[in-house]
Amino acid sequence: MAVQKTYSMIKPDGVRNGHVGAIIDRFERAGLKIERMEMGMVTNAQAEANYAEHKGKPFYAGLISYITSGPVVKMVISGEGAVAKVRSLMGATNPADATPGTIRGDFGLVMDENVIHGSDSPESAEREIGIFFD
Repeated sequence: MAVQKTYSMIKPDGVRNGHVGAIIDRFERAGLKIERMEMGMVTNAQAEANYAEHKGKPFYAGLISYITSGPVVKMVISGEGAVAKVRSLMGATNPADATPGTIRGDFGLVMDENVIHGSDSPESAEREIGIFFD
């Protein structure tokens, strides 16, 4: 497997509930490197660009409102197979289905506030890094 870069974001509920350090520790213990990290707010333009594929779906407006509701931690993460490794560490999208020991399994409460986002492919990672980092 090749060294990849991926994008991950600790969402407002993860920041609000004090899980930032534990999540970063999991990435580092898994052999991943945090290349760039920034805490800040997601703008409406960034949110709309990131979630463009969901535009028109019933949950879209709530998703945009939620992701812009509080500070997030945006990260560029690299390592062997980083995209798949981050996705595995995150767990299932719905925390109710996430295995204990995964980020969402341990810290997620509900589908609408599921603690973390991670790119689903190298192509998505490249696009998302461009949205959130110059």
